Amino acid sequence: MSKRSSGILLHITSLPSKFGIGDLGPAAYRFVDFLAEAGQSCWQVLPLNPTDMICGNSPYSSISAFAGNTLLVSPESLAHQGLLSDADLSDAPNFDEGVCDYAGVTGFKERMLDRAYRNFLRDGKDKAGFEGFCEEHAGWLDDYALFVAIKRRLDGSVWSDWPPELRDREASCILAVSKELAEEIHKEKYCQYLFLKQYFFLRDYCRDKGARLIGDIPIYVSYDSAEVWKRPEVFKLGRDGKPQVVAGVPPDYFSKTGQLWGNPVYDWEEMRRDGFEWWLGRMAYNLHLFDVVRVDHFRGLVNFWEVPAGQKTAIDGHWCDVPTDDFFTALRGRFGDLPIIAEDLGLISEEVRGAIDALGFPGMKILLFAFGDDDPKHPYLPRNFQPNCVVYTGTHDNNTARGWFEGEATLDERRRFEEYAGVKITADNVSREMMRLAMESVADTAIIPMQDVLGLGGECRMNRPAQANGNWVWRLKASDVTSDTTSFLKDMTQNTNRAV
Repeated sequence: MSKRSSGILLHITSLPSKFGIGDLGPAAYRFVDFLAEAGQSCWQVLPLNPTDMICGNSPYSSISAFAGNTLLVSPESLAHQGLLSDADLSDAPNFDEGVCDYAGVTGFKERMLDRAYRNFLRDGKDKAGFEGFCEEHAGWLDDYALFVAIKRRLDGSVWSDWPPELRDREASCILAVSKELAEEIHKEKYCQYLFLKQYFFLRDYCRDKGARLIGDIPIYVSYDSAEVWKRPEVFKLGRDGKPQVVAGVPPDYFSKTGQLWGNPVYDWEEMRRDGFEWWLGRMAYNLHLFDVVRVDHFRGLVNFWEVPAGQKTAIDGHWCDVPTDDFFTALRGRFGDLPIIAEDLGLISEEVRGAIDALGFPGMKILLFAFGDDDPKHPYLPRNFQPNCVVYTGTHDNNTARGWFEGEATLDERRRFEEYAGVKITADNVSREMMRLAMESVADTAIIPMQDVLGLGGECRMNRPAQANGNWVWRLKASDVTSDTTSFLKDMTQNTNRAV
C-alpha cells in the first residue's frame, strides 16, 4: 500500500436497502461507482462473519472465523438469479431505512433463504457451481454447517455443554448426527454459497473499478464457535473443553480494571508444532476475500494478556510471548509479502513497536486522538507521521469528527485542533478540516469513515465500546450521497495527490 491513496470506511450493513440492513445487492454496486467517481481506491469494511443478537450484533463476535453473514445476502440479487420472485420481494416488512433492524431482518432473511433453497432443489440450477463450492471450501464448511445444525437442534446451547460424545467429536457420533441432520447441513452450505457468490461478484466489480477491498480480521475467535469446537487443541482449554485462561488487556489509563474480553487464547506452542497451519488457513482464506487485511489487536501476535478463567476483571493476568519470528516466517513462506495493516492503537510497548517496524507493516494513526495533550511530538499529529502508515479521522469504535467536537472534545482540545488546522473550527466544518489534515499528510493511505465525509454527528457513530446495546445500526441513506459530495471528495483527493 505504498502508493498514495485514499478510501472510505463503510460496513456493508450500513449500505442503503429497503430490506432492513445493507447487503451485497444494487446499493453496494452504486457505492463502488461513487468511490470510482470520487477518485477513491479503497473500501474498508468490518468483519463479514455471522452476527448474533445475543452478542449485540457485533461483527467482532461470531460463531465462525470463516463463514459469511447471510443477513448480507441480497434479495434483489436472488431474484435476478431466478431464485426468488417479485412476489417474494414484495413480502418484505416495511423496514426503517435509517437503521439496521436485526430482529426483523433475521426472520425475513431466513424465510427468503428458505424459499431460495427450495427453488434451488426444485429447479437444480447452478448445481455444479454449488458442488464445486462445497468441495473447495470443505476444510471449514463441513464443520461449520454441522456445528450450526447441532446448535439449532440443541436450542443454541454452548458446544462444551453438548452431550460428551458430540462435545468431544467422537467419530461414530459425528457420522450419525451428520446423517440425521443432512438436510439442515445441506441448506446451511447452500446459504453460504449464496453469500460467497454474491460477495465475489462484488469484489470483482470493485477490482474492475480500481477499488481495493480492505477486510478486518479479529485476532481472537469466539469460544462458542465452530473453530474452537473443531480444533480445541490449539486453544488453552481444560479437559472439559472450557477455557483455562481468557484474553483481555491489562489496566491502563482508560480502565482501572483492564478489559476482560473472554475469548480463548491460542496455545502457540501447539500451533508451532504443525507449522501454524490453523493460522495459515485463516490467512489464506482472508487473502482470497480481500486485497488488504487489517489485523485487529495486532499486538496479540507479539505478546498477549491472559487472565485465569473465572476472574471478574482483567487485573490478575500476565503477559505471554508469541513466537512472532517463526509465525511470520511461516506466513511469508506461504504467501510472500503480506498486505496487512497492523491495528496498533492503545498502549503499545517498545517490543511490539519494534516487531511491527521490523515486519514493515503499516500501523494506524487516529486524528481524533491527536489533540488530547499539548505534545508537539504526539505520534498522531500529522507532522510526525512517516509514510508507511494508514491515517483515519476515526474508526468504527470512535465518535464521528462532528460528534467528538460537539460532545467530547475539551476546550483545550478544540483550541489545539484549531491552532493546528490554521482555521476557525465549527461544528459545520470540523469533519472536512479533519479530513483535509488526513488527506494532506504524508501517510501512504488515508481512510475516512463515511459519516465524516457527510459531516454527521455523534448520533451516527457505529459503535460505543462501553455500551452493550444499540451498536452497529447506522445506515447510509441513498439521498445522502449527492453530486456535491462526490465533487468535494474528488477535488480533495486530486488536490492531495491521492486520486486513482
